[in-house]
Amino acid sequence: MKFNKKIKVLGITIGISYVLILTVYVIWMLFFDGNSYIRHKEFNNDIRELETWIKYHEKKIAKDKETIEKLKDSLELERFAREKYLMKKKNEDIYIIEFDTIKK
Repeated sequence: MKFNKKIKVLGITIGISYVLILTVYVIWMLFFDGNSYIRHKEFNNDIRELETWIKYHEKKIAKDKETIEKLKDSLELERFAREKYLMKKKNEDIYIIEFDTIKK
């Protein structure tokens, strides 16, 4: 016994076997294929995350370039070394004062 039934879709008469084959094909392509819609959504999410990561690093690079430009001045370089790395000149004492920021 064959599937001889016909279905009218959008004004076009087609056999039910073609509808079944087309339905299986569409389901396969949307969910199970290596290039499925779900996989493309995951890739798009990964792309968005990587673009955010790139923007973050571009901002960080710009900030570092600004710092490098400021450090070309010898006075600025000395200030940076004293504050950041606690460096000192000979015969000089450094006192580090730490403030307790926790309110009781």
